[in-house]
Amino acid sequence: MTLIADTESLAAFCQRQIGADYVAVDTEFMRDKTYWPQLCLVQVAGPEEAAAIDPLAPGMDLAPLLELMFDERIVKVFHAARQDIEIFYHLTGRIPEPLFDTQVAAMVCGFGEAVSYENLATKLAGARIDKSSRFTDWAQRPLTPRQLTYALSDVTHLRPTYEKLRRRLEKSGRGEWLDEEMNVLLEPGTYRLEPAESWRRFKVRGGSGRFLAVLKEVAAWRERTAQDKDMPRGRILRDEAVLEIAAHHPASVDDLARTRGLGKGLAEGRFGSEILEAVHRGLALPEADLPQPPPRQDMPPGLGPLCDLLRVLLKMQCEEHDVAQKLVASADDLERIAASDDADVPALEGWRREIFGQHALALKHGKLGLTAHGKSIAVVDLGRVAV
Repeated sequence: MTLIADTESLAAFCQRQIGADYVAVDTEFMRDKTYWPQLCLVQVAGPEEAAAIDPLAPGMDLAPLLELMFDERIVKVFHAARQDIEIFYHLTGRIPEPLFDTQVAAMVCGFGEAVSYENLATKLAGARIDKSSRFTDWAQRPLTPRQLTYALSDVTHLRPTYEKLRRRLEKSGRGEWLDEEMNVLLEPGTYRLEPAESWRRFKVRGGSGRFLAVLKEVAAWRERTAQDKDMPRGRILRDEAVLEIAAHHPASVDDLARTRGLGKGLAEGRFGSEILEAVHRGLALPEADLPQPPPRQDMPPGLGPLCDLLRVLLKMQCEEHDVAQKLVASADDLERIAASDDADVPALEGWRREIFGQHALALKHGKLGLTAHGKSIAVVDLGRVAV
């Protein structure tokens, strides 16, 4: 096991990775008491060696690691990369490129939806990973040998996993499929936490424009405060309290104190006055500027059975082409296709249309049928209506 706890050793390790085709990367972090993830450990495996890097070590400067992460000649391999990339983006405002996410690649290669690293490493690398250290306190020092063994296994087994997935993609010609999915991870907007947009996290059904205006202002205040104080948003104000304030528009400290779970102490303090100011801003917003709830897209009557048929077809086509259903179409996509041939959904474009979308439209118009053969379902080419 190699634990790097000083900048000089880190620089030497990173220098030895120069010229590698790729490095496997993982992070351990804590965020149960903070808004921003607290980076506690970074694991990197190059072609010949692997190391755990301690960003909490006294005097540690991560500049050599960040230089490696942004070296465009080296592919950075992660599994389920979004939270790891969020950490690097928060530290630097940049996204490590180029990227390869083995979880996404596994979906493209038919390993199912959101396959775990443990299962994927077992299938492709023959690894047996002890996950008992997953939920330990990574901020506590010193780290135990068991913690380090677990942490390094997350990158050492990632190397053969990546290499086998890459070969499968090359053999199948699905590299472009993966590139399309990776675009989301390469988009900075994926990691920006804009307070003005935080109200959209609330899955509200209906509600007036005024309710949404107050919700938007209070949610934005909470998000800014959580970011500034580096505290979980729920410790600033619970979701239920935000919704209750948006619904009842408290106008005074006494009104605010009656909010369930808020308490008079908070209502009388600085937070209370700031919440009341946010409510006032929402109530003062001109009618023309009120936010609108997303339009309800109720499925036209009678389409339920067609959606069921499309769901069966989706499962069949994805099994035939060895790709996860999640990548091809969602339940909402199926409803939209059932309602309109021109639905604006990914399933009717590109490679998704080729393996599913065109067949979905053919089924919808009677050109294809589904029938049972014993215990299996088969597609029948009826050939009556052109798509």
